[in-house]
Amino acid sequence: MTTRYDAVVIGAGFSGLYMVHKLREQGLAVRGIERGSDVGGTWYWNKYPGASSDSQSWVYQYSFNEEIEQEWDWSCVFPQQPEILAYLQFVADKLDLRVDFDFDTSIDSISYDDAARDWTLTTDAGDALTADYVVTAVGCLSAAQAPDIPGRDSFAGLVLHTSQWPAEPLDLADARVGIIGTGSTGIQATPKLAEMSKHLTVFQRTPQWAAPARNRLLSDAERAELKRDIRTIRDTCKSSPFGHPYWPSEQSALAASPVERTARYQADWDRGGFDFLFGSYGDLIVDEAANETMASFVREKIAELVDDPQLAARLTPDYPFGTKRLPLYAEEFYPAFNRGNVDLVSLRNEPIVEIVPEGIRTASRLIELDVLVFATGFDAMTGPLTRLNITGRDGLKLNDKWADGPQTNLGLMTRGFPNLFMVTGPGSPSVLGNMPVTIEQNVEWIGDLIETLRASGASIEPTVESEQAWGDGINEIANATLFGKYASWYSGSNIEGKPKVFIPYPGGFGEYQRIAAEIAENGYDGFEISVPSPANA
Repeated sequence: MTTRYDAVVIGAGFSGLYMVHKLREQGLAVRGIERGSDVGGTWYWNKYPGASSDSQSWVYQYSFNEEIEQEWDWSCVFPQQPEILAYLQFVADKLDLRVDFDFDTSIDSISYDDAARDWTLTTDAGDALTADYVVTAVGCLSAAQAPDIPGRDSFAGLVLHTSQWPAEPLDLADARVGIIGTGSTGIQATPKLAEMSKHLTVFQRTPQWAAPARNRLLSDAERAELKRDIRTIRDTCKSSPFGHPYWPSEQSALAASPVERTARYQADWDRGGFDFLFGSYGDLIVDEAANETMASFVREKIAELVDDPQLAARLTPDYPFGTKRLPLYAEEFYPAFNRGNVDLVSLRNEPIVEIVPEGIRTASRLIELDVLVFATGFDAMTGPLTRLNITGRDGLKLNDKWADGPQTNLGLMTRGFPNLFMVTGPGSPSVLGNMPVTIEQNVEWIGDLIETLRASGASIEPTVESEQAWGDGINEIANATLFGKYASWYSGSNIEGKPKVFIPYPGGFGEYQRIAAEIAENGYDGFEISVPSPANA
């Protein structure tokens, strides 16, 4: 069965919900497709113990609807997964969005019809949808990655991936649990699994820097004050480099005295949150010597938090602070290794040889396990799109076009795929800041563009020159910072065979928003608009 729509939106998280709402308000016949059983996106799937936002609750929300903003109450500074999921369900109820979604439905392929100038999407049920516009709202971290370890499927116990955690509670009280991975997810999950299990073994490939969240409940007075000032707070987010309600200082860390620096770092550490890095001195991500002042401070904190000096050393990174994604929750993560039921296996010194039915065999021993948890991350930013099997104009496959790295303009469109839009796609600020801020800007920019195109039935795609210029600009900025000098999943370094190019836009959200607005004001400069001939209109 084939059903016709003006637009199809893939995903029912923050991006998909707002995109469907906006297009519906613009009068389009729109259909949302979601592989989960309900709304939530990331927060539907990631139910692992400790899952939490690392953006403050009052900015990790929509700003387009003042009524929702004022009605919803957050309980704490950094909301946990159940509360964020409840918030998105509240939004879906408030705006009656579920009626416009097909749940438990996956997209098998997306193909452009050159003659008809539209898209056909096929689902796993064999149904087809055609649309003039397709918007991928699939998120940046939704293509889960399991490590390619020999014998991975032979384990006889329970196997879990943190992004596919079961909804029902797990009783791990008598279980020997192993968790592979100490990125953001692993850092959040480790302290909880240590409390829940008989014994926890943490398998660490690369030590990770972490900063404390200092999460706490909000008082009624604080919630009232935040609601009163929310417009000012959100305006700050929309102009700041990282979409958060603070700006880094213009002062260099090297210009401050050691005493002054230490006092500032300590105050920020005690307060918690991302302003420890992004609200601190302005040169920490561009100057290695400046960064070392902060890294040295955090090394001392790790040594204080972990009782065993040798263990603390194995947990301490040897690369600049914050050049990989910075997880929060240091105040829970590092002390977890002081527990008698937690062991750390450093894979640099003791690599995994294979997974066997009984557990994990390393280069020196067999570690017996009852439960194996993969906290091994994602094929970030590009993976959720390349897995959609997208074929564009003249039979061009997205995977082939991006074989050497993604090519986009603004991270919103890629040439050869007319009227195909990507919310927080490769080349947008996305993961380098507070996601809802980028999402709202992307959705509104795409929605306004579709409204412009509809009157004439035109199609749009970037020019070759604009894609080249945008990619060159990303590389130039990244290479001027420490981000571009050290391996991370920002550049695909966690995926074997993936092109090693810096993927998100590192120039700051405020600058990105200015550029995008200027492009729109100039008639979508850098994009090629094609109007159908009267015979084909």
